[in-house]
Amino acid sequence: MKPNTTSRQPQRANNERRASRKLNKPKRPRGPQKIILFNKPFNVLTQFTGEEGDITLSDFIPVKDVYPAGRLDKDSEGLLVLTNDGILQARLTQPQSKSPKTYWAQVEGEPSDEQLDALRSGVTLKDGPTLPAEVERMVEPPIWDRVPPIRERKNVPTTWLAITLQEGRNRQVRRMTAHINHPTLRLIRYKMAQWTVDDLAPGEWREVTLPSSQ
Repeated sequence: MKPNTTSRQPQRANNERRASRKLNKPKRPRGPQKIILFNKPFNVLTQFTGEEGDITLSDFIPVKDVYPAGRLDKDSEGLLVLTNDGILQARLTQPQSKSPKTYWAQVEGEPSDEQLDALRSGVTLKDGPTLPAEVERMVEPPIWDRVPPIRERKNVPTTWLAITLQEGRNRQVRRMTAHINHPTLRLIRYKMAQWTVDDLAPGEWREVTLPSSQ
C-alpha cells in the first residue's frame, strides 16, 4: 500500500512560501540607521561599481553599507535616497506603498490640456496602463546647468512639467511624455517622500534622520 502524500504537498508548499517570505522580508539595519540624500549629476550610474570609465556613486559618496532606494537613470538627474534600512528602502520603492515621487521634466514642444489630462488619467504603455499622475505646467525652475547641455531645436519651444508618480517603472516619465508625442529632453527628480533636492548642488550629499514618529 502506497503512503498518501497528497495531504503533505499543500503543507509543504505553505511552509516553502512562509520560508520564502522570511528570506525576502526587508530588515532593519544592524547598526544605526543611515539615510543619505544625494543630488545625482547627469551621466552618473546609480550604483557603486561599474565598468572602466564609468562614473559611479563611489566617486561621490564615501559612506559604506548604504544602497539606493530605487534607481535613477544615467541620463537623469536629481534626488537619490540611499539607506542601510531595508524596511525604509522597501517603503520608498515598492508599488503598494505608493510613496510619491515628483519629477521636473523639460519636454519638447507645448503639450495641450488634453494631452496633460491623458497623463493625469493614466496612459497605456507597453507594460500596461499607468496609475493616474499629478501633472502641472511650471515655469522654468532655478536649477543648475546640465553638463553637457541638452540638445534642443531653436525653432521648437520647450515646456517644463511637474509630474508626481506613485509608481516607479523603468524610464516611466520619459515613456509617458513620448506617448503624448512630447519627448523629455531633461529629467530631474525633485522630491521623494518628504525629501527634496533643495540646497544640494550636483554631486553633493548630506545625511538626514527620520522624525521619531516614523
